[in-house]
Amino acid sequence: MEAKTCIKTRRSVRKYTDELVSKETVREIVELASYSPSWKNTQVIRYILVENEKLIAQIADEGLMNFPLNVKTVSRAKQLMIITKKDGISGYEKDGSFSTSKEENWEMFDAGIATQTFCLAAWEKGVGTVILGVFDDKKVGEIVGIPEGQTVAAIVVLGYPAFAPDMPPRKSVEDLLTFK
Repeated sequence: MEAKTCIKTRRSVRKYTDELVSKETVREIVELASYSPSWKNTQVIRYILVENEKLIAQIADEGLMNFPLNVKTVSRAKQLMIITKKDGISGYEKDGSFSTSKEENWEMFDAGIATQTFCLAAWEKGVGTVILGVFDDKKVGEIVGIPEGQTVAAIVVLGYPAFAPDMPPRKSVEDLLTFK
């Protein structure tokens, strides 16, 4: 699939078939996502595939801050990718000072780049995704047992789409772009 087609056709998918994405396909997606840029090539993003039904149910019940759409989506999910970031590296100098005015917030910028790269790589392989942003990172981290020194940056539900969602309206280039 051409990059332009992948970018234009990728949608947030919330309903999936019962077919699991194979571990080999997930490995291929993560391998592609590993090429996403990061602060000074620190490569601080990590991926945890959750397929255990009990863990998925626990995340839906305890980790989503009772946000109804996310609870519904995760409750139906067969697979979740928990995307974590290693703390205190991206955006920092070796002495612990910040390299950017964004301070510790730069870590989430790197996580966002990697998460979108993951979703585009998945779509290129026919795998749908939706990025969830409303969750309790500490609780989800406890549930899946993330290593110390990492924080949950995103939850991505993945699977084969049950149907292709329509494209929502897009803003025009004139609304988005300013020349000075």
